[in-house]
Amino acid sequence: MSQEHAPLTEGVYYILLALYEPRHGYGIMQFAEEMSNGRVKLGAGTIYGAIKSLVKKKWIQAYEEDGRKKEYIITDLGKEIVEWEVARLKELYINGQHILNRGDL
Repeated sequence: MSQEHAPLTEGVYYILLALYEPRHGYGIMQFAEEMSNGRVKLGAGTIYGAIKSLVKKKWIQAYEEDGRKKEYIITDLGKEIVEWEVARLKELYINGQHILNRGDL
């Protein structure tokens, strides 16, 4: 695995996962909280700051605007970033399990 991208923050990771379907900011917050069993609670400032940054990086794009609510969706580049992050997390998990299963901690 190359170090092509910096690891994602947990918030950005959940935001990108949420946007595999079009969602607005509040929908993203609900998705992250539900997906993490209430552990990850993203505030409005975090969401909207991250959305602005992710649009600039072209990892997400505006999808539709319904009145005051603007929906976003992940781009193909954003999906590549998520796949890279999942591979990175798998490597961490496998390495951790390898050490733990040796029983020499």
